[in-house]
Formats: sequence, C-alpha cells, structure tokens
Amino acid sequence: MEDTVHSKQMKPSLPAQRPEPPAVLRDLAAEGGVRFNGDAPWDIQVYDERLYRRLLLHGSLGFGEAYMDGWWDCLSLDQMFTRLLSIDADEKIVGWARVRLLADVLRHRLFNLQSDRRAYQVGEQHYDIGNDVFEAMLDPTMSYSCAYWHNAADLAEAQRNKLDLICRKLELRPGERLLEIGCGWGGLARYAAERYGVEVLGITVSREQQKLAQQRCANLPVTIELVDYRKLTGQFDKVVSVGMFEHVGPKNYPIYFDTVLRVLKDDGLFLLHTIGNHVTSPKTDPWIDKYIFPNGKLPSAKELATVLEGRFLIEDWHNFGPDYDRTLMAWWENFDRAWPRLQGKYDERFYRMWKYYLLCCAGYFRSRQGQLWQLVLSKRSRSRVYRSVR
Repeated sequence: MEDTVHSKQMKPSLPAQRPEPPAVLRDLAAEGGVRFNGDAPWDIQVYDERLYRRLLLHGSLGFGEAYMDGWWDCLSLDQMFTRLLSIDADEKIVGWARVRLLADVLRHRLFNLQSDRRAYQVGEQHYDIGNDVFEAMLDPTMSYSCAYWHNAADLAEAQRNKLDLICRKLELRPGERLLEIGCGWGGLARYAAERYGVEVLGITVSREQQKLAQQRCANLPVTIELVDYRKLTGQFDKVVSVGMFEHVGPKNYPIYFDTVLRVLKDDGLFLLHTIGNHVTSPKTDPWIDKYIFPNGKLPSAKELATVLEGRFLIEDWHNFGPDYDRTLMAWWENFDRAWPRLQGKYDERFYRMWKYYLLCCAGYFRSRQGQLWQLVLSKRSRSRVYRSVR
C-alpha cells in the first residue's frame, strides 16, 4: 500500500545546517533505501542532532521516544518502517543499544511478565485510556483486531466480514454457549448473539471495555465479566479469543490452553485469532512494551505448534496478515480525521505516540514480519469432520 495519509499539522522548520549521521546508522538506513535528511517521503528528517546518540544508546526505544519529543519526523512513517523492517533493521541493533537488547531478552526469560498479578496492567495502561479514542478510530462494531478485507469496500464491511467468518468457522448454532476470552467492547459477543442466537460470556481485564460492552450488549443473552482467563469455570460449546493471546506470554501458554481444554465441551471448537511473528523471538519491541502494550509477547508458529501438541488438534490455520496493514491504515485515517475533536483532552505528545504506533505496526505487517492467524482447534474426542471456511 503506497498511498499514505500523513498529519496535516505544522512541522518544525529544519535547521539550516544538519549534521551527518554516524556511518553505522547511515549505512543501516541506506540498506533499506532510507536516508537521513533525504528528499523521499520515507526519509527521516532530523530536527535535533541528539537523535543519533539516542539511537545508538537506546535503539528502537530511543527512536520512538525521540519521535514523540519532536526530534525527527517523516512524511510517510508507514513506508519508512516497511523499508527498515523488510531488511530486519530492528534486529541489527548497533552501539550500546545491544546491551539494552540483552537486558530485555533476559527480562523475558527470567520473569513471568504476564502473571495473574500483572494481568490487568495492559487494561489499565492501554484499553482504559479513553473510549472516545477507540470510538473515533474503530468501525461501528468497535472491533480492535484485524479486519477481513476479502470482498469488502470499507473498514465497517471488512470488520463485519471478520465477525461473520469467525461465527461460521465456529459452526455456531442457536442455543449454544460461547465463551469469548478477551471480549473488547462487545462487538463479537453482540454479533454472535444477534445473528446466531447464542448465549455469550465475554471476559476482559479492562474496566472501560467492560462498562461499554455491557451497554452495547444490553437486552441480549450476553454477560461481560472483569476477570482473568485463569479464573474461568463452567462448560461451553464453543470458545473464541480474538486479539488477546498476544498478552498471554510463552510462560503461560500451557495454562492458557489447559484452561480452554477444561471449559470446552468434548465435541466443541476453539477459534484462536492472534498476531504472529515470522520467527521465534526472545524479546518484544521495547517502545511498544513501554508505551502501548506492556508485557506483551507475540507468538511464532513454532511456539504455537509446540504447545498445542498433545492438547488440541489443528483443524484449520488461516493467515491473512496483509489485511492488518490495510486495517491499521484505516484506523490511522479515522484517528487523524477525529483529532480536532480529541485534542482538547489529549496532548500533542499523545498524538505523535498514537501515530507512531499505528504506522509502525502497518509497516510491520507490510514488511511481512507480522502475520495474522486464525486457528480452529478441537479435542481428539470430537468425531465430526471439520470443513474449513473462507
């Protein structure tokens, strides 16, 4: 996707003389076709020469923070990130940033960053920032996950496509009980209850999500609870989890899937919708971890296959990662368009943070580092043949 929406806000004027970057940074950027202070829309325009030192000392964390501070800009952030991530520039850390990378790897290995004590942190820091931001950015169903753009003309249609695809993959039938682990603002729960006649229990770790989801699902057979997945009880015909597994963490994969095994009926189906990384990685991007999704960790196909072995059978594995690029660009357009009515509550630094978040993620999927998977899983006790749905 080459068409790019960029902010209409005024940029600081460029200094008359801009120092050249260190050769190691210049050469790394050039490998991806990006220049410092170049003329292309994806080139990095430097407003503060301290950016170079910050990059060498702090890597991607320093790069993102420097953007939030206004030290640099780029006309087309999504294209810049696509080019840099296509050559895995994030893995080619230079200078003292390598030491910080090692510290982040050890942090993930030594600590359970997604323990039950930490489970609500991502809700408090990210999902509770303000429903007005998400209402402005998302489609009418308030689906905060990858849309399914096949035969869709716009974001709203693509998200409805995704919701219906999930319901059809789960073979939902009237009267069944559906458990949704990570229910967001209730979009899927409402859709499944209204269109497929099922009873839904949705759980979330966000108080703001719970409150709005309860309002949106009023007068439907839908219950929304503020609870960690480890506390689940009962039995369900079908289980679904959309965009939540990224918060589980490898140390908790066994208990997560064992929990689903325990609550899913023997002939049931479980649909897992998750972002996946193209390779197994021992770390999370430190800027994303600090400012957007604390304690998050993306799975790889190898990690998923390993933990599923002996627990679930894989009935279907569907990858439509490129659709997330288009989804993120639609979210960015909506957010940028809504900014005039949001800026009375949120400051310029928040705007730059949110822009950086959405467009760096678009580049992540466009570079094919990022995947989007829907897995349909069953127990061995299920006797019926599963027919894949697209």
